[in-house]
Amino acid sequence: MSTATGSRRGNLVARILTGVLIFQLGIGGLLILGDMQGGGGLSLPGFGPDTPRLSDPVRPGDQRRTFTPSRDAPPLSPLRDPGKLPDRLALSQVAGGLWRLEGGIDDGDGARVAELIDAATPEVETLILQSPGGSVRDALELGRHLRERGIGTRMLSGEYCYSACPYLLAGGATREIEEGASVGVHQHYFGENTFLPAFVAVESIQRGQGEVMAYLDEMGLDPRVMQPAMSTPSDEIYILLPEELERYGFVTAPQE
Repeated sequence: MSTATGSRRGNLVARILTGVLIFQLGIGGLLILGDMQGGGGLSLPGFGPDTPRLSDPVRPGDQRRTFTPSRDAPPLSPLRDPGKLPDRLALSQVAGGLWRLEGGIDDGDGARVAELIDAATPEVETLILQSPGGSVRDALELGRHLRERGIGTRMLSGEYCYSACPYLLAGGATREIEEGASVGVHQHYFGENTFLPAFVAVESIQRGQGEVMAYLDEMGLDPRVMQPAMSTPSDEIYILLPEELERYGFVTAPQE
């Protein structure tokens, strides 16, 4: 990468970080205002009762859907038995070096699943992902492990990868997303809304978003994907269109 190109990319990341910081400070103000007014909580604005369901198709300009991680997502692919996903990530072999990793991303799953992958026989070459999300830091930790091991990631039609899961997807040395797969992003959870923790939460989120931005840059993805993520409340999900998945770098060029 040339010096000029590196400088432009650095400037872009700096501008996005500045925008994210301003956005988060505004959220912090809303949280504190909610505390001062009482009521114990403040819901960030969404689309209200007319928000389309998660299973409804998306189109440009209509990509935000209500999202409850504990609720079943869209119909699952016939390539897996229907039913609720595991509460934490589970690794299972499909065939040869093709394995499946699915379920919620719980605290400690980064190190735990990395050990499972390292011990797997035959060796894991590609992971089929499906997850409603969970712990961001564990997703980043495991995503880096996938990249270090040269493991590819894949999404199947009819299946989904939401919230923290796209960071796992980004960690793949190669990344394949079938038509009909659903990848979605949103704001990270702020924690309990009380007066003092509101300040702590904003500081923690700023630090966490800095880690996420550095991770995306490290993985070769366009950090501008954080713009739709940060504008989508945590009780909604922004479904990325196929052209956005390519634009932000989630899909790698097919190997010859």
